[in-house]
Amino acid sequence: MRWHRSLLFLGLLAVVAFVRAEEDLPEEYVAPGHEDAAMETKDDAAVPVVESANLDAFSDEQKEAVKKGSESHEFQAEVNRLMDIIINSLYTQKEVFLRELISNSADALEKVRYLSVTDQEVLGSTKNMDIRVEFDSEAKTLSIQDTGIGMTKQDLINNLGTVAKSGTTNFLEAMSGGSDLSLIGQFGVGFYSTFLVADKVTVVSKHKDDEQYIWESTADASFTVAKDPRGSTLGRGSRVTLHLKEDATEYLSESKLKDLVKKFSQFIAFPIYLKTTKTVTEEEIDTEAEVAEGEEPKKKKVTKKKSEWEQLNTQKAIWLRSKDEVTEEDYVEFYKTISKDYLAPLTYTHFNAEGEIEFKSILYIPSKAQHDMFDNYFEKKSQMKLYVRRVLVADSIDELMPKYLHFVRGVVDSDDLPLNVSREQLQQHKIMKVISKKLVRKVLELIKKLAKDAEQEAEDVEEKKDETEGEKKEDKKTESKYEKFYKEFSRNLKLGCYEDDANRSKIAKLLRFHTSKALDKQVSLDAYVDRMPETQDSIYYMAGESKEVMMKSPHIQMFLKKNIEVVFLTESMDEPCIQKMTDFEGKKFVSIQKGDIKLDETDTDKLRQKKLKEMYEPLLKWWKEQLGESISKVELSKRLVSDPCTVVASQWGYSAHMEKIMKSQAFANQNEVKMMTGSKIFELNPNHPVIIDLLNKVKADKDDAKAKATASVLFKSAMIAAHFDVEDPSDLASSVYKLLSKELGVDPEAPVTEVDVGPLEEEKKEEASDDDDEETDSGDIDDLEARLKEAGVTGEEENKKDEL
Repeated sequence: MRWHRSLLFLGLLAVVAFVRAEEDLPEEYVAPGHEDAAMETKDDAAVPVVESANLDAFSDEQKEAVKKGSESHEFQAEVNRLMDIIINSLYTQKEVFLRELISNSADALEKVRYLSVTDQEVLGSTKNMDIRVEFDSEAKTLSIQDTGIGMTKQDLINNLGTVAKSGTTNFLEAMSGGSDLSLIGQFGVGFYSTFLVADKVTVVSKHKDDEQYIWESTADASFTVAKDPRGSTLGRGSRVTLHLKEDATEYLSESKLKDLVKKFSQFIAFPIYLKTTKTVTEEEIDTEAEVAEGEEPKKKKVTKKKSEWEQLNTQKAIWLRSKDEVTEEDYVEFYKTISKDYLAPLTYTHFNAEGEIEFKSILYIPSKAQHDMFDNYFEKKSQMKLYVRRVLVADSIDELMPKYLHFVRGVVDSDDLPLNVSREQLQQHKIMKVISKKLVRKVLELIKKLAKDAEQEAEDVEEKKDETEGEKKEDKKTESKYEKFYKEFSRNLKLGCYEDDANRSKIAKLLRFHTSKALDKQVSLDAYVDRMPETQDSIYYMAGESKEVMMKSPHIQMFLKKNIEVVFLTESMDEPCIQKMTDFEGKKFVSIQKGDIKLDETDTDKLRQKKLKEMYEPLLKWWKEQLGESISKVELSKRLVSDPCTVVASQWGYSAHMEKIMKSQAFANQNEVKMMTGSKIFELNPNHPVIIDLLNKVKADKDDAKAKATASVLFKSAMIAAHFDVEDPSDLASSVYKLLSKELGVDPEAPVTEVDVGPLEEEKKEEASDDDDEETDSGDIDDLEARLKEAGVTGEEENKKDEL
């Protein structure tokens, strides 16, 4: 068939097509009066409408001619199956019909462009290539017209006849025949999405090899095809008219159509115009007004409605252009367009992926994180937009980026994804996994470049300091891009380290932490390893609320004494992230807050430790009996220097910091948390005077009450110093009060009685006497005023009285 031969021929032009697809529409393809149809037109995207006959209107005679000349055909697939596939299986949103129709029109235009490379006569008298959308509110119709390749009568029957023929079957046949699938038929399965919003669809099409025909169906198991009695009203191309259902009249709105076209099709290579109506005020000569001889005619203001074609896709698809042709301003402007962000991006990358899957992409990292980025984390959608040949497939698709990289914005455009299947189901396509893998690698490479640039900047600053040493000049430190990035998105990297097994080693190199030797700045794990002594084979870390608190912790005392660097974990995701890594560059991670710490020891140290254990065996055994099941064991510590004792978690238990985090979870399993937190180790400092004194008391008398009280207070104090929760804080407070009483020489067992404040009766008598004196003074004044009035005192004397 001619249609299939055309497809095979077009396959041979794939290379030429690929090159031409990246170019803007040539000026020679633009008809006179339609110069703005080329994509380079940006300044004035509105074109006045040239009044012409209504392309959807038929006279009574023409209607009768269509009726007589129409041929009725049965759908080769039953209508119930058709509507079930379209409405229930493929599409979840009605608005996709417009995306499908514009995509089909773009395919038809693409074919004309390809064919015109070798045969200019294909264009005929219709040189312009564009897509036009218009609606009629009174008739409740919506029309999409293109100047594409068009269809012959047989094409209409073959390609719009059945679901199987128009879409899936053709696609598989062409695939098995080795045809080039980048140029699929104009109408595929997507065409039938029109029945989501229309109860009748009319297609008028004109191909250069045939006359103009009309295809019409109401999805009632049949369709009709008839020769158009009006002749060639289109010139070339197709016009799809939808007779909208009652519940779909929302698509008879300029604003709604503008939003949908800009959302789905703003990067289509061909101009898309919408017929808009605007109210304008003009001055006209008032023919009814009387004008004297010699006077100019009077004018009046008249309100009129004018129609014009407004271009909706003025934004160019810059990802299809060479990086050398795109300016920094273009990248920033494009980012603001797709992200709706008012700030410029922190950084970006523009690349073409090649290999088994080819696609083009631009990826952006925002300057600021969204304030609600971690709200409903597992329900958040990706910020990436997926295009297939410039047609928006999805503006948020999870499969493109893992959850921890959902802050990345950008676009992906692939020719390898099929267009003749539902775009809602593309995320299940195996190609998506390959694309996602490459995108993640590119994002991590982009972040790695920021980190390297920051390290280079730091080295340059240090060199500059060395050169200007001695000069009293203080340069204000500027924050590097990576420091800005890490401040906003460090938690994302840590989540990635926890979730992404495949890229964990790459992400680990991007993490930054404070350490006991880097309190004023965060350093990488690479920097930590570079500073490690040759004899150190582990990376030591501890978790806490802040680096200041951890520097005072009893767990770090021996490490500070031996000058061993410790990594500080201050955020909730730090510890799970480190535990997932287990090692870095062959160096295992070891928590200084857990289990038995193995530090470098000489033979002398080992012998001393052995003797100390034998010496303190009575105290260790006695103290374990006192504490019972609240502690797993009591042993001598290798990490204490100045504190008498401390509490550490077991090797597989929660640290104090993690224990608090787990307890604070709203839906945490408290039984599981209790099980993990119940296993703790109590360590004693064998060199501390208090511990030595306790050892002597226990040896002398195991039932010594003072020894038991001291042991209890020491244990609870150690729990608090290690930031563990104490089961009974009031008991500890009571013990502290008793110790303070003894320190002040007060009997801690003395009963609390009311303090004697002296006799209370005398105080009441004194209060009553004061009240009597006040009453006497008041009475004396009243008596004096009465005597003055009897004496006739007035004027100045009255004033004196007042003063008195």
